[in-house]
Amino acid sequence: MKKIFIKLSKLLGYELIDQNDFKSPTLNKELNENLSTLNEKSIILPLGEVKISRKVNSVLLIVRMNTDIEIWDQNKRRLFEQPKIEYSVRSIKSLINAKNYCQAKLPNLKIKTIIIDDNSNSENLGRVKKLLDNDIQIITLDHKKFKPKIKNQKSKETFSNLASLSQSFEIGKNEGEDLIFFIEDDYLHFDSMLEEMIMSYERISSQIGKDIFMCPSDYPYLYMDNKKANILIGSKRHWRTIDKTLCTFLTSKYLLNKYWDKFEKTCQDRHNPFEKYINEIYLEEICISPIKSLSLHLTNINSSYGLAPFINYKKFWDENK
Repeated sequence: MKKIFIKLSKLLGYELIDQNDFKSPTLNKELNENLSTLNEKSIILPLGEVKISRKVNSVLLIVRMNTDIEIWDQNKRRLFEQPKIEYSVRSIKSLINAKNYCQAKLPNLKIKTIIIDDNSNSENLGRVKKLLDNDIQIITLDHKKFKPKIKNQKSKETFSNLASLSQSFEIGKNEGEDLIFFIEDDYLHFDSMLEEMIMSYERISSQIGKDIFMCPSDYPYLYMDNKKANILIGSKRHWRTIDKTLCTFLTSKYLLNKYWDKFEKTCQDRHNPFEKYINEIYLEEICISPIKSLSLHLTNINSSYGLAPFINYKKFWDENK
């Protein structure tokens, strides 16, 4: 009778939970496993099931890499005070780990990675290439291409930053198919970062009926005022609504096209704040960040945005050596 009841429940689209054994006989899984299925349903205990209407089929990872400049636009040193190449190498290593972890969990998801390199020397570029899979493409930033588009800047570093950002947006617009993740090379990512973002994107977008923006880092700066924030349940984390990000964020091809004028304006000059026009989008669209953080921005310890809390920074840094 029990077997017949389980089969009947599956046919009717129901999932059963055995509290005694802490298992789901219809899913054939332990309840502490991932109960969700990409592009089909998101199951969170004890909230139940959300049917996925916003399916994710592919994600394009676009990494902006500069292995020389310590901290752009600042006379400060990063946490651990190492040469910039150390941050680039560890950042990309952690991203590849997160990509492989996600691909193992979600084998049907298409993941493509492109690195925009801002003229690294041969030694630094060689160190990065040793980490890469065969399917990861490196594009050298062409400064001349962007001179007509960018206003004169006080420093070459500022121009380079605007040029690489402009190229990343262009690649996203031209080559992105569904989700696009713009990533700077000074973040460390937890292995579960990409999988959690994809699964949470599907769940939350399906619930609210629209595409969204996501930031992988939980910045303490955004807790310093009394602004209203909504808390949403993702795949394995809570997510809170925010109205500011830096230039590391995930969104959809649809939203990139919808706000293309603001993305272009961001790259035409050095604004104050730098992300002025990106942040204006969040007045119209939902942007969320995880609690707790999925990525650590390796900036100066006294930076205005701050280091994501509740992370063993030294351990995380050493693990990605």
